[in-house]
Amino acid sequence: MKSIFVGNLPWSAKDSDLEAKFSEFGTVLSARIVTDKFSGRSRGFGFVDMEDADAQKAIAGMTGYSWDGREITVNEARPKTERSGSRSPRMNSDFAF
Repeated sequence: MKSIFVGNLPWSAKDSDLEAKFSEFGTVLSARIVTDKFSGRSRGFGFVDMEDADAQKAIAGMTGYSWDGREITVNEARPKTERSGSRSPRMNSDFAF
C-alpha cells in the first residue's frame, strides 16, 4: 500500500470527491482531506491510500490535473516526522523562573 499526498486542493473538495477522482485509477483504500482542528475547514491538502500499482497509475494520471481551476500537486507521501522542540522560547526548559 502507498499513501499519496494531494496538495493545492479546492477548498470545497470533500473526502468523497477525492475518493471519486482517484478511484478512476484503481481501488481507493482511504481518502481524507486534512482539516483545521479548530475551524474544521480544509487545509487544502489530503492523502489517498491505494495499492502500489494503482498508486503509481494515479500519481502519473493526476499530476498536472486541474481541479476547479487549481493545478493539484500529486506525489508519494513521505513518512510523518516527529516535531522536536517548542515553537515558543518561553516554553524552553533551559529557562529558570
